[in-house]
Amino acid sequence: MGATVTTFSELLRRRAGRSDAAASGAAASGAQGLFAGECDVADYADLLGQYAHVYAALERAAERMADHPVAAPFVTNQLTRLPAITADLEYLVGPDWSELCCPTAATTAYVRRLNEVAATSPGGFVAHHYTRYLGDLSGGPTLAALLEERFGFDTNGVLFTIFDQVADPAAFQETYRAELDAAPWTDAERDAVLAEVETAAALDRAVLRSIGHGLPAATA
Repeated sequence: MGATVTTFSELLRRRAGRSDAAASGAAASGAQGLFAGECDVADYADLLGQYAHVYAALERAAERMADHPVAAPFVTNQLTRLPAITADLEYLVGPDWSELCCPTAATTAYVRRLNEVAATSPGGFVAHHYTRYLGDLSGGPTLAALLEERFGFDTNGVLFTIFDQVADPAAFQETYRAELDAAPWTDAERDAVLAEVETAAALDRAVLRSIGHGLPAATA
């Protein structure tokens, strides 16, 4: 009987969930805070304000990586979150939200890492892209339901959780993982991607702990 070969996407999934700093994305992480009953509307708005800075940096990196042969398959407008975050913050905070939602030190560190790694390295970009968007896509419906139940939100305020351009999230994630497995990285480059996923998870956890009551990061 031959040895079972573990795919790279499976290795990433395991690495993302190997510690309390699971790289499960904003939606799943924020949902954990709501489950714990530790988040009010102001905390949620603060979380979105921090992620406005994070996603602005990540989506600038996506623009730079759109023509890179390795990173390009992962770049799609279907996942873009910043317009939805902006609309949610205008609803929750007001038109001057950008002046009121200042980045915490943890958010500044996260953005710096994105600018240094995700915007310059295809592997670094994919690691951060995977950490954020696949977690958001899978955790979004849970977070939307929690926000509706707790705060009475319907569409306004939860646009961040709604991927209306992704018709079949499960099929999208399957295709995404197939692209991860097909990416032509060397062993050293794959190791670097795995390590960067852990870094992204730690940065996300720090952001969550820097706001409100210190929302806990999710576990896988």
